[in-house]
Amino acid sequence: MSNSDSFIEEVTEEVRKDRFYYLLRRYGWVAGVVVALIVGGAAWSEYTKAQARAEAEGLGDSILAALAEPEAAERQTLLENIDAGTAGAAAVVAMLTAAEAQQAGDTAAAVGALDRVAVDGEVPEIYRQIAAFKALVLQAEEMDRDSRRQQLEALAAPGAPLSLLAQEQLALMDIEAGETEAALSKLQNIVADANVSTDLQQRALQVIVALGGTPDLAGLPGLEN
Repeated sequence: MSNSDSFIEEVTEEVRKDRFYYLLRRYGWVAGVVVALIVGGAAWSEYTKAQARAEAEGLGDSILAALAEPEAAERQTLLENIDAGTAGAAAVVAMLTAAEAQQAGDTAAAVGALDRVAVDGEVPEIYRQIAAFKALVLQAEEMDRDSRRQQLEALAAPGAPLSLLAQEQLALMDIEAGETEAALSKLQNIVADANVSTDLQQRALQVIVALGGTPDLAGLPGLEN
């Protein structure tokens, strides 16, 4: 390599260094901001996680304290005064409140708590359907028959989470109305459903037999005989 080539390379290298330091002085703050954002974001994430965990633990402690009371009415009152924070947590607290109100003999309060969950659009659908179903069961004797049947039929729609339980209630309404064949048809559909629980299947079979019907057990594992 000639002296001229070596000189040119040295000059080029110096120019590169000068350019680098110039850019660093001019834009180095950008890297600092990026680092600060990353560190700050991680810290905020940890803070929010810790806060959410603390809130969940506080809610759990409040629920356990309420349920530890000896009287159902006392448990109901304490649960009613809990600030759940989120819609999902509020739905859980409301359903616990309804259970305690029912045990205390306050059916109206129980139904009111369940109805609030059932119409809350921010609550997950499964909670809303459970609340609506439980409210209908509690009002079996007081509610208008046609209105109750209509709401149960909506819950009994194919694929709905509580479809089979709603069908069971509809079958019981058929029995009360003397519509035995309609009841037997619904009960047989429950027995044959692939998603039926063992307890519900056994209840349906018992009612079919009690009504004088003969369960169709063909194709049902463990029940063919």
